[in-house]
Amino acid sequence: MHILTRLRSVLAVPASAALAAALAGALALCAPAAPAAAHDALEGSAPASGEALPAAPSEIRLDFNNRPLGVGVEVRVTDASGATWSEGSPEVVDRSVRQPLRPGAPAGGYTVVWRVVSSDSHPIEGTFGFTVAEGSTTPVGSPAATASPGVSGPAIQTPEPGATATPAPTPSAPSQDIPWLIVVFALVAVALLAALGWGARKRLGAGGDS
Repeated sequence: MHILTRLRSVLAVPASAALAAALAGALALCAPAAPAAAHDALEGSAPASGEALPAAPSEIRLDFNNRPLGVGVEVRVTDASGATWSEGSPEVVDRSVRQPLRPGAPAGGYTVVWRVVSSDSHPIEGTFGFTVAEGSTTPVGSPAATASPGVSGPAIQTPEPGATATPAPTPSAPSQDIPWLIVVFALVAVALLAALGWGARKRLGAGGDS
C-alpha cells in the first residue's frame, strides 16, 4: 500500500506540470497580438485628392499626423503632358510640407507624387491627383512684365522737320591759373634771394668796419 501511494504521488507531479504548461500555451495563443508601431500618415492635402479647382494653385500642402523630418522630402507635380510644375525645394512647417508651384499652369489634370521621412525615420510616400478648370492666360516663358498699350515709358523726342538740333553745352575749360602761380612763386624766390644778398652784404660791411 505504501509503495502504491508513493508511486501515485510521484506520477501526479509531472501530470500537474504538463497541465499547467498546456494551459499557459492556450492562453498565449488566445491573447491578442500587440499592435505594431504605426508610421506617420498623410491626413490631408490642399488641394485634396480628386479636387476640381477653378484655377491652378500657387502651392501644394501636405498635412501629416506628425512632423516629418526635414531630410529626404520630395514633392513633384506634373501635368497630363508630363511637364513639371513644382518649383524650388519643399518646406516643412510644423506638421505640413509646402511645395511652391511656378505660374502659368494650363488647365487639365495634375499628379502629385510625394515622399517624406516620418518621425520614426521610416520613409513614406504616396500620390494623388487634382484637376484645374481654367489655366493661366500668361504664356509659359513670357516676360513677367510686358508694357501695355496704355502705359508708355519715357518719350523719345524727335526733331521737327526744319528744326536744327542744338548741341549740348560743353563744360568750359578750367581757367589758366597755373602760369600765374609760376609768376608768383618766381617773384617770391627773387625777393628771398634779394633779402639774403642784402643781409650778406650788410654782414660783410660790418666786418670791414671792425
